[in-house]
Amino acid sequence: MAHLAPLSSPAPSPLATLSLHARTKTADCVINGVLPDEQCTPGAVVSDVSLQQLCTSGYSSTVRNVPAAEKDQVYAEYGIATHTSGQYEVDHLISLELGGSNDIANLWPEAADPRPGFHEKDIVENYLHDQVCKGAMPLAQAQQEIATGWLAVYQSLGK
Repeated sequence: MAHLAPLSSPAPSPLATLSLHARTKTADCVINGVLPDEQCTPGAVVSDVSLQQLCTSGYSSTVRNVPAAEKDQVYAEYGIATHTSGQYEVDHLISLELGGSNDIANLWPEAADPRPGFHEKDIVENYLHDQVCKGAMPLAQAQQEIATGWLAVYQSLGK
């Protein structure tokens, strides 16, 4: 992840956040298969989190903070006016357990169906987290893989 630029956002995280790419759209966002619109949701990471923090059990729950208003904004940007419970979840493109941020540049409405959906992405998040914490993969590589190709990782797991 070279050349990360500071992200300006209407709902910044209290932690220092860096975006993978500039967020250039805030409306008319379109889900691209299993990935969000990269112009709306380029991915964002917390810049000052350590591997020790990420690999400590319970870390994600201490930093998870996406207010309902921010979730509503994510749905609006993607043109989702209504949905049923369980149809979507506002998901972190780069998961919190991989140093992802709560910033809106890292959030998108991920569908449960068709599969693979958010349940399958959770499997990839856990796998990559395990690889990073075992020292088998650099954190930056895991962040890039989850942001741009989590489906390939899922398929490589034989799922």
